[in-house]
Formats: sequence, structure tokens, C-alpha cells
Amino acid sequence: MTDQEIYQKIGQLLVDAGPSGAQRLIVRAELFPEGDGGKYEFDYVDKAGELNWFDPDGRAVGELTEFLVQLREYFDTYELTAGAGIWSGCEINLTVEDMKLEIEFTYG
Repeated sequence: MTDQEIYQKIGQLLVDAGPSGAQRLIVRAELFPEGDGGKYEFDYVDKAGELNWFDPDGRAVGELTEFLVQLREYFDTYELTAGAGIWSGCEINLTVEDMKLEIEFTYG
């Protein structure tokens, strides 16, 4: 699977798992080094511009973990970290209306 396919799957997963009416979805993730889980925070911005949190079901969290581990492995395999080592977490921002996905990686 290419990185673009993984990004698309992450975006679709978040739209499906997020609350209806969300304008923007924000996920903060810290993956466990073993790749078998992580710590997550799920927030969204509603139509009124208010920031709220949501709690997706366990299946969605499990799938998100799988996609992030695949993305991390892709970065490692194709040496896309610019010498910074492998990333351990990220913040995902998805603008729902235009499906614009941005991911900022954290290292260390």
C-alpha cells in the first residue's frame, strides 16, 4: 500500500468515526514502540466553531493504529524521515468538507 492510500484510509476512517456535523477532526496520537496500540485524543470543531471531544468505537481506534503503524513502516522503509529517526506520534487535522488531511509528526 502506498502512503497516499494510507492517508486516504485514515481520512475516511476519521470521517466515519467522527460525530456528524463536525467541520474539522483533530487526533493526537502517540504510538507504542511495539506498534500494538497507542494513546489517543479525539477532538472536533462543530458548525458553531466550538471545540469538543469525541470517543470513537474500539474498532475505529484499532484500525487507526494499524494505519499509523503501516505509515510509520512506510516512512522507515523508504527513508522519509530526513535523518530524524522514526516518528513516535502525530497530530492529524482533517477538514471534513474538502477532505484536506494534514499530519504533523513528532519524534522521540
